[in-house]
Amino acid sequence: MEERLRRPLCVARVAMQSPGRGILTTDMPAKQEAARRWFVQGRVQGVGFRYFAQRAAAELGLTGYVRNLDDGRVEIYAAGPVEKLSEMAGRLRRGPTWADVRGFQEQEAVVERRAGFRIEG
Repeated sequence: MEERLRRPLCVARVAMQSPGRGILTTDMPAKQEAARRWFVQGRVQGVGFRYFAQRAAAELGLTGYVRNLDDGRVEIYAAGPVEKLSEMAGRLRRGPTWADVRGFQEQEAVVERRAGFRIEG
């Protein structure tokens, strides 16, 4: 019983058919998912920033949304593997060609189940 308590909580049980021996199971660590919310300021509206973020998220396999805020910033929410979120952050800091990113804020966020990555508002 103690051995079971020491196992990591994020474990997926995978069943495999073994010829002549029945079904075998192995424990495999589940992919760690996280979520981030970024607020980007500068010249980021009217320069294709939302489309840039959507394309980057699709390439990285992230889900979430991007939207313009009334105060001139762009908000991006994305969920997926931690390493892909880090890559997304790097892309957002640079922005598309015509953007001028002057401020960048990153926050941890609750993982929300979303289908794809979309542009809102």
